[in-house]
Amino acid sequence: MKVFLAGIIQGSLVEAEIHSQDWRIPIRAALERHVGQMEVYCHYSEHPNSITYDLDGICRTFEQGLAEARASDVLIAFLPGASMGTAIEIHEAARAGAVVLTITPMAANWVIRAYSDRIFENVNDFETFLAEGKLTELLASRRRPQ
Repeated sequence: MKVFLAGIIQGSLVEAEIHSQDWRIPIRAALERHVGQMEVYCHYSEHPNSITYDLDGICRTFEQGLAEARASDVLIAFLPGASMGTAIEIHEAARAGAVVLTITPMAANWVIRAYSDRIFENVNDFETFLAEGKLTELLASRRRPQ
């Protein structure tokens, strides 16, 4: 199973800065505790200095990320605030047949509502979902042809 970690990086920040990326740690830990074999792809880990890339590098990196999102079985989106890049990743993964799990207080947002298979208020609710084996059930019901 391939899992894509998506989430806010720059969000609505005006300056060339990024939000804290600490949220990735508890999500990875929850996955390690409750999910069997998986490959976790984290675009930020692959490109931690992407905020400094020139336009060509930005375009190449973004397209690579979208390709990884489309190739995933599960996309986990962490959205404490709006993120245009994550919205596109969610859309692309969902259209390719991936299960989309979104952790956000923005449950009324159209993109989140339209493309998420499950929406969680926080990481604890997400971990409970994993601990109860609900991801396995959801994947079995949505299995893509190989």
